[in-house]
Amino acid sequence: MTSAPQLSERIFTIEGAAAFLAAAGPERAGAPTILLLHGAGMDHRAWRAQLTALASGGVRALAPDFPGHGRSAGSALTRISDLADWTIRLVDAIEIESLALAGHSMGALVAMEAATSFGARAASIALIGAAAEMPVHPALLEAAREDRARAAKMIAGWAFGPAAQADGQAEAGRRLIAASPPGVLAADLQACADYRNGPDAAGQLGCPVLVIAGEKDKMTPARRGRALAEAIRGARHEELPGIGHMLPVEAPERVSELLLSIAQ
Repeated sequence: MTSAPQLSERIFTIEGAAAFLAAAGPERAGAPTILLLHGAGMDHRAWRAQLTALASGGVRALAPDFPGHGRSAGSALTRISDLADWTIRLVDAIEIESLALAGHSMGALVAMEAATSFGARAASIALIGAAAEMPVHPALLEAAREDRARAAKMIAGWAFGPAAQADGQAEAGRRLIAASPPGVLAADLQACADYRNGPDAAGQLGCPVLVIAGEKDKMTPARRGRALAEAIRGARHEELPGIGHMLPVEAPERVSELLLSIAQ
């Protein structure tokens, strides 16, 4: 029996602060590489299943923690454009010449924004649970600022599909978000709410793009994922039946398969 790929941990210094990166898969020069960008209030652990599956498929998978999240130092950044600039600096520090980008929710906005600067370095992009613009309910913004536990409960109720509500995944997601450092979730959600460059960024994408939506997504409805795919020249659209907003966690095998299809 083949053993599961081992995860490695690396620390880079970006703008004077430690940036944590989880990595799995081949280290050889020229190996296909994909950067996995997490959503609001989360960290690299949201991509656990994909790190293992992608590495098993011969892809070098990299999952950073954004500033102030997980094991990365510093304060949470408050604009998608700043998160994109940080992502570009991280890729420069890793010294990658070509890579695929995959982002979930907030991370998808960051991936789109960063790709407009990466140019030909972005070989392909997967946008998961995403739309060109991602407004946030005012009640959730208020809860994120004033009561992180209540906000995490709201997200768990809205973001997971029916099966995930029943099998405990939603509760695990609630705990992860509730454990995020103070101020991080509020900063992330505000960054999403304030982002207005999505339509322009989507129109500039020149590499192959895959948009993955969840049929039962209450936070970024599937129809908005379809609209995003339609706005991107040549984009491919996949809608996963019965799945909510937290696609990498709710449908790990299917999301991993789809990411392998753009990364190899």
